[in-house]
Amino acid sequence: MAEKKLSVEELLAKANKPGEDAMKLHPFYRGKVEVVPKCCVRDFDDFAIWYTPGVAKPCKDIEAHPEKVFEHTNKANFVAVITDGTRVLGLGDIGPEAGMPVMEGKALLFKYLGGVDAFPLCLDTKDPDKFIETCMILQPSFGGFNLEDISQPKCFYILEELRKKARIPVWHDDQQGTAAVTTAGLLNAAKVVGKDFNNLKLVMLGIGGAGSACLRVMVATGLEPSNIRVLDLVDGKPTILTTDMNLEKLFPYRSELLSKTNVDKVKGGMDELFKGMDAVIGYAGPGLIKPEHIKSMGTNPIVFACANPVPEIWPWEAKEAGAKVIATGRSDFPNQVNNSIGFPGIFRGTLDVMATTITDEMCIAAAQELAKCAEDKGLHEEYIIPSMGEWEVFPREAVAVGLKAIEQGVARIKLSKDELMKMAEEKIKRARDETHALMKDGFIPLP
Repeated sequence: MAEKKLSVEELLAKANKPGEDAMKLHPFYRGKVEVVPKCCVRDFDDFAIWYTPGVAKPCKDIEAHPEKVFEHTNKANFVAVITDGTRVLGLGDIGPEAGMPVMEGKALLFKYLGGVDAFPLCLDTKDPDKFIETCMILQPSFGGFNLEDISQPKCFYILEELRKKARIPVWHDDQQGTAAVTTAGLLNAAKVVGKDFNNLKLVMLGIGGAGSACLRVMVATGLEPSNIRVLDLVDGKPTILTTDMNLEKLFPYRSELLSKTNVDKVKGGMDELFKGMDAVIGYAGPGLIKPEHIKSMGTNPIVFACANPVPEIWPWEAKEAGAKVIATGRSDFPNQVNNSIGFPGIFRGTLDVMATTITDEMCIAAAQELAKCAEDKGLHEEYIIPSMGEWEVFPREAVAVGLKAIEQGVARIKLSKDELMKMAEEKIKRARDETHALMKDGFIPLP
């Protein structure tokens, strides 16, 4: 029986449903993560081991051998999810308190999908140097920092400075995480439409943290930069970027990459941007892509409308305009290009080898493994990238990242592929089983 085609009103109602449910369930649970014990408590005498006087012995051992902190504590699995609330999702500068639900959600995904113990930290400062100083002070407690929802251009400065100074891996998920997942999706989308990834003619809407990192990682993966057109605001007007502009002043930290794009020197705005192009990636804002833009593209166009929560164009509009492969950042449509299938596995692999940083090459390894996971199941127009429900994806991704870190010499410990897989599978399975056990026993009540 043919599936009933939903009306636009029904599609919009379906798209609004997660938000309506969120307003009911967030106050029901009053948060999404909590701290639970990891050690046994057989009786109260055990507290003499876990706390005073017994705890003094591991403290002295760490003092004498600082690297033993990874052996005596959970530091190697602790990640801080840090924001200042200045660019939360597509909502903008809503402040650190309003950003807390997102950071808690991120911590939940870290735990359930990657077996990583993550803490939401919302900082009450917009000063990038204070942000950096705070992170540096917090280092002893964490195995890594996940920067989140920070406005640009300071997000570039904060990441650059922390990666120079910190002793633990630091990444900005809106940059490297987005880049890894988007690259994976585009690799497979190109296969579905029968085009060569390296030679795709690509439109990038927006050159903020997400857009610039996507371009950098895609170019490092093999995409020819001269075939890329980038559009962003110049003097408040959507404008195709060209090399005759003062790119360093307009877009600091991104000018070198931008100078290699748009070799045809196409000028103008949205109407000129799409003509004859193979693919468009949007991390810009709701409603920016119109059906007529897609109609002006080349054959079998690829549309990644990834603004959240409302995409640049709704999938049904893009399909009617002729798009062959359509992806969004939402979980309620096919082809969710979302960081949730990236950061848990990438950090799992990073932490398991105690890497000192997360390189672009580690992100590319994750992207290629993500693409291979989907390809192994069979690619088609509505399946170019794995979903969160495919749990085997995360250990595979972790192994690819860990092996690349070892190859690049940024891992503190070296493990074989089989050892990494066993470790990742055990930690991720434990996290999932723990959640299900708490639900079964009523400690996590069902709504």
